[in-house]
Amino acid sequence: MPSVGSDINLWIAFTAGILSFFSPCVLPLIPSYLTYITGLSFGQLQEAHPGPKVRLIVVAHSLTFILGFSVVFITLGGIVGLASSGFQEHLRTGLVWVERIGGLLIILFGIHLTGLFHFGVLLGEKRIHLHDKPTGYFGTFIVGLAFAAGWTPCIGPILASILMIAATSGQAGHGLWLLTVYSAGLGIPFLVAGLLFHHFLSFFQHFRKHIRLTEIVTGALLIAVGLLLVSGKLGWLTMQLYRWLPVTG
Repeated sequence: MPSVGSDINLWIAFTAGILSFFSPCVLPLIPSYLTYITGLSFGQLQEAHPGPKVRLIVVAHSLTFILGFSVVFITLGGIVGLASSGFQEHLRTGLVWVERIGGLLIILFGIHLTGLFHFGVLLGEKRIHLHDKPTGYFGTFIVGLAFAAGWTPCIGPILASILMIAATSGQAGHGLWLLTVYSAGLGIPFLVAGLLFHHFLSFFQHFRKHIRLTEIVTGALLIAVGLLLVSGKLGWLTMQLYRWLPVTG
């Protein structure tokens, strides 16, 4: 079995998490989310050298928020992984068609993100809004759950693509791993943005004009992954990486 380091699916999932963070429906909202979950003012977060107390609050609430959305994503990955494992056990030949259909859907998700063609079912925003956040870390955890439950036009196709990959794995635990890594890819930049908020604002001002380009690149990558699944080459590529990379695990 390929090691964690050579499993291209895990690298795809981690990259997808990072790209989700930089998507136009997440990145512009980071300042609002940080002030909302921490209870700190914009000025406190914007200080170039915040005090230890402010940093501790940011780290604690950011990790709690990340835990909240990770619980939802990882649970979805586990459910899909179990379903995939059970399907393979009862109908192994049918998993090939699951892989091909999943690949086609990922291609459609990619086309949607590039803007070449928009699919109406992916356009509607279904984000859950919490107007009154419960106090403390429990409230932050709930906000994380709500964030994960929000199905937005840009993060939805990316997350759905990772779930499709999990559905084609035929392994119960693989879905858990994929969505754990996806959550890390989304959560790590969020934590860094909180700790380096002053620098994040400066970065965002320069990066915002490239958000659309990032979305197009994400769509192109999804199309490539979908083509690999349809052609049955994704597993082959993983095995090649396993041979080339000196990784154990």
